[in-house]
Amino acid sequence: MNDEISTPVRNMSLRLSSTPRGARLARLLAAEQLRTWGLPLDPARQIVAELAANAATHGRVPGRDFGLVLYVVGNTLRIEVTDTRGDLLPQPQPFMSDAESGRGLVLVDALADKWGVAPGLSPRKTVWAEIGVSP
Repeated sequence: MNDEISTPVRNMSLRLSSTPRGARLARLLAAEQLRTWGLPLDPARQIVAELAANAATHGRVPGRDFGLVLYVVGNTLRIEVTDTRGDLLPQPQPFMSDAESGRGLVLVDALADKWGVAPGLSPRKTVWAEIGVSP
């Protein structure tokens, strides 16, 4: 029997405030969920931190939350962060050693097996990343 078929799908979905506090909470809650599932914390925790920080900083619209979804199918963890700035697509910035910010997507690109952006119902977009995991 194929292991992927017999492995249950696990998922978590949250709405968090588009603030630095909401971004930190996303990282902490994701880490706790990964512990509960018996999965390694890193690099998923770092990817969640970067995507949530981007949603709270660049995808922020006052009064609107961002969404965090984690789900595991087989040996793949998918991380999705949805914000309400579908008009503002993420663009990895060229690396500059003296820059104080702008490295988030460079880190996501380095840590994830693959990542991308999916348009959602207006005005939303979802930035997602996938990594291989095993208990």
